Amino acid sequence: MLKGKTIIVTGVSSGIGQETVRQVRAAGGRVIGVDRNPPSIELDGFHQVDLTDEAAVDALINTLKELKADGLANIAGVPPTAPPEMVVTVNLVALKRLTLGLIDSLADGASIVNLASLAGIGWEDEIAKIKVAETLTYDGVGDFCKAQGITLENSYFFTKQALVAWTLQNRWTWRDRGIRMNAVSPGPVDTPILKDFLETLGERAEEDMRTMDRAGTPQDIAPVVTFLLSPASAWLRGTNIACDGGMRAHIDTTSNGFT
Repeated sequence: MLKGKTIIVTGVSSGIGQETVRQVRAAGGRVIGVDRNPPSIELDGFHQVDLTDEAAVDALINTLKELKADGLANIAGVPPTAPPEMVVTVNLVALKRLTLGLIDSLADGASIVNLASLAGIGWEDEIAKIKVAETLTYDGVGDFCKAQGITLENSYFFTKQALVAWTLQNRWTWRDRGIRMNAVSPGPVDTPILKDFLETLGERAEEDMRTMDRAGTPQDIAPVVTFLLSPASAWLRGTNIACDGGMRAHIDTTSNGFT
């Protein structure tokens, strides 16, 4: 499915990113990984980078441009227990900077996959903030968070809402080159940072966990990411796939009076 393809994956040292490496390599792909921590699995190349460091991200872009990669999986992210400025920087600003910095060097027909979240539901209600964030830079994150009321309680939700909107916006941006962008939105996933979500999101997260039959696993999510990276999903553009055990369907139906 990905034989002969070179895929850049961020967040390769744990959780969904690590499992995506396994899935992509099993499908015949070559994986170049990015993470702030060293990986514990085999890769075809690795770059240790802190995405909060603007200069380091720019240097990474210059290095990765040489690959002419066939895909980019933006999986790296920080949980809602991190300071709001860090959440916005890593989950949104760095992700967009890396992606846009690599666009011109990606192979024609390349696939970009953003790891969003069930937390991105309701993005339509945050359009004003999302539009302000469209041109957000590293230097402006602190002022943005203060001006827009981005706090520990809502920073993660906002970044995922903005990421879903950005994915939909770019459904046809690079259509002339066959480059497409899609997203995957997991619900609660049993990774090392699940406890951070439960701690921060509190009652809402606990209610979700009671509703679900189980938390997801990286093995539930990574195959969907891998499919979106492959030519088999070539007709999917600007799609946000809910990979959440039915939680999005549950929210949509119950909020509209259905059972």
